[in-house]
Amino acid sequence: MPADRHVIQTGLGWIGAGFVTVQVGAAATLMAMDALRKRRYPPSGRFPRTPPEEIAVHGSRLTVFTDGDELYDAMLADIRAARDTIFFETYIWKSDEVGELFKAELTAAAARGVDVHIIYDTFANLVVPRSFKQFDERLQVLPFGLVNGRFPLSPRTYARDHRKVLVVDEAVGYVGGYNIGKLYSDTWRDTHLRVEGPAAWELSNAFVDFWNFYKRPGQPELPDRGARKWEARIRASLNLPNRLLFPVRGMYIEAIERAAESVDITQGYFLPDEEIVGALLRAVRRGVEVRILVPEYSNHVVADWVARGLYSRLLAGGVRIFLFQDAMVHAKTATVDGRWATVGTTNIDRLSMFGNFEINLEVHDEELARKMGEVFASDLGNARELTPEEWEARPTYKRAVEQVLRPLSPLL
Repeated sequence: MPADRHVIQTGLGWIGAGFVTVQVGAAATLMAMDALRKRRYPPSGRFPRTPPEEIAVHGSRLTVFTDGDELYDAMLADIRAARDTIFFETYIWKSDEVGELFKAELTAAAARGVDVHIIYDTFANLVVPRSFKQFDERLQVLPFGLVNGRFPLSPRTYARDHRKVLVVDEAVGYVGGYNIGKLYSDTWRDTHLRVEGPAAWELSNAFVDFWNFYKRPGQPELPDRGARKWEARIRASLNLPNRLLFPVRGMYIEAIERAAESVDITQGYFLPDEEIVGALLRAVRRGVEVRILVPEYSNHVVADWVARGLYSRLLAGGVRIFLFQDAMVHAKTATVDGRWATVGTTNIDRLSMFGNFEINLEVHDEELARKMGEVFASDLGNARELTPEEWEARPTYKRAVEQVLRPLSPLL
């Protein structure tokens, strides 16, 4: 019997190793084909943008940006106008002309006496030259490390700082999907939100808490000020792996469960878990129009194919899927019933929902939701709808690849 058990275990081991080999081969083939496609059809950056519009929202002023150049101009103008403090946090910070300009303006602000605090994720910037990551000593810089904890199997240890936040003088803040770099300014389609007024505290408080938790010895502690005005209709939801808190997922589920008319979601990477899929399908059954906008080809081809494993179920359940054309749409936004909206850094996938530090601003306001509706409608003008008929007619080899890669879903 022990010999038989050994034979069975060995056989299962070989089967498992063979399946992993097939997965690796499929992923490598897809990446090679995607690289060839990008060389043949490079992204042009030609897609509709929605002009920024300042909207008064519950005592603050909110502006939606969908054009990177316009966003960066506004961010740099606020950095140049800073008098007291700048909190700058980013996931990716390229060393190109855009990245250099931000670095120069942050350094200039510190030179004129502004307290400048910077956080960037080290893993996301491994390919950035080391020379770019040398900063003026007047800047307080926190590179968020590759490993940050003592628990080998805990998200506390390996979580990435995926947030993109700028706060100036604790009065003006920015949050959204834009990283810092020329690629993002003129080639990718993304969404960012500028917040001026009391609601900027939501972003300031998020930065202060992160800084004070992870600051290095000798770095100053930032004052933790309470909100001068508590406005519950504009709130930041924070995924905090260091505290094992992941409320953004609950925020999405609650908003979808409340929907009575419409749910519009834009995502760069859409790999929802069973609870979110269930909430979307239940919404359709009670008469809600559910529309999901994703890139036809994202910058992570394997994630695209893993996500497609869910399309059959979603389409069969009445969810409408739209594929953004000729560009990477990287926005992380949603609007429900024309009265609730969220803009932030969180992808609807496992890494963002259960792994990374993330921040989304959720806003209960019809005017902002109207603006977000305009953005969504504009994006649909550059998208094509994936119909159930087209999806069911896809070739057998594509179905096979989807099945092979589907087990990777919990890792993405």
